[in-house]
Amino acid sequence: MEILVCTTPGTLSYETAAKPVLEKDHTIIKIKRIGICGTDLHAFEGTQPFFNYPRILGHELSGEIVETDGAPGFSVGEAVTFIPYFNCGTCIACRSEKPNCCTTLKVSGVHIDGGMVEYLSVPSYSLVHGDGLTYDELALVEPLAIGAHGIRRADIRKNEMVLVVGAGPIGLGTMEFARIAGGRVIALDINDSRLAFAREKIGVEFAVNALTDNVAEKLAEITDGDMPTVIVDATGNLRAINTAFSYLAHGGRYVLVGLQKGEISVSHPDFHKREATLMSSRNATRADFEHVIQSMKNSLIDPKTYITHRVTFPEVKDQFQSWLDPANGVIKAMVTVE
Repeated sequence: MEILVCTTPGTLSYETAAKPVLEKDHTIIKIKRIGICGTDLHAFEGTQPFFNYPRILGHELSGEIVETDGAPGFSVGEAVTFIPYFNCGTCIACRSEKPNCCTTLKVSGVHIDGGMVEYLSVPSYSLVHGDGLTYDELALVEPLAIGAHGIRRADIRKNEMVLVVGAGPIGLGTMEFARIAGGRVIALDINDSRLAFAREKIGVEFAVNALTDNVAEKLAEITDGDMPTVIVDATGNLRAINTAFSYLAHGGRYVLVGLQKGEISVSHPDFHKREATLMSSRNATRADFEHVIQSMKNSLIDPKTYITHRVTFPEVKDQFQSWLDPANGVIKAMVTVE
């Protein structure tokens, strides 16, 4: 089969590999769609934490079961996605029903080779039923689940003011699930076209441009002086993360969905006087995947909105670099594998 390997930062190479052989308690999927995410782009740039080269990228995936073992309820020919975070099942996190932050977690396309292939073998326990969704929709479940998990961590109350920093694909999904949870959503970004997308395509109530607006004044105006009680960072940008601490309401919660390599810096007195809560949000759980699928089926989310660019698998290498350029307006590039 043909595979696409990120051999070093900035370099992708098509290569040939053997098709996987069925193992006990594994399932072989014929890949149909590959969504390109920020993790893939950052790996290509050389800025992704927890990453080594060479690596086959890709974990926003959908496909058709071609062989399976140890997957009761699943059948050959079924359209599926899967949870691409493979956990040990025995560590403290797994025993605490937090497999998404397993101590030895292996994320497809990050710690181990991923889905930029024609056929992929995955643990059967990771399979998720397609439930009538299209391959496009199924490939978008995982990135939307990231936002859904962060919002579940935030425990949003009805009409609570929620600031989401970053209007990329993960941030936009986070905004959607904040809205579904009953929050009043404020989008903060430096890109006017993405802010317009947030308002026009997914119904975000407020949009603030960090380059042209006085952010603190604008947030105070929107919240009647209270400031947002929930802030979610979806940028993975150190300056954005550190700056947003000053936007948090007293008694508020700050959730870090984005990830970067540096150290967070915050004024302890300013944070302390707010009796604020800081938490990270890593990956997602099966409950989040199921929440996303039901939200799609109930028309609370239109996943097709996110797909702005389409390519075939042979075109990925030549197009990949262009997806890093904000001027190209990429929200989600979707790869079709024949």
